[in-house]
Amino acid sequence: MYQKIAHIALTVLDYDEAIAFYTQQLDFRLVEDTPISDNKRWVLLLPPGARECHLLLARAADDTQRASVGKQTGGRVFLFLHTDDFWRDYHKMAAKGIRFVREPRREPYGLVAVFEDLYGNLWDLLQPGSLPSAD
Repeated sequence: MYQKIAHIALTVLDYDEAIAFYTQQLDFRLVEDTPISDNKRWVLLLPPGARECHLLLARAADDTQRASVGKQTGGRVFLFLHTDDFWRDYHKMAAKGIRFVREPRREPYGLVAVFEDLYGNLWDLLQPGSLPSAD
């Protein structure tokens, strides 16, 4: 048997501002942007080098959904962005204005820092496994 998570839906306020943030600030690749109806699009993004588990942007359609934007996990870290070079990506993201809400730290599982996206969702930037000794 084989299964995988293909997409993770992220509720956003506006497709275009979210696409701009993820492609310009985080260097994600826009894989697909297909109109479904007058106000709905199928928007898929991938981090650099990734081939699976797309981020699916889902525009909030009503007040309840709009209220959940940025709070989909009740303030916990929501998404985990693995990297093969923590310090390269950390410095690049910081230079592009990404706000880190928890500074880099070593944990048993790797080197990690927490940042927030344009809506306030919390992400881990994580280099798992063996760690570099300095930045």
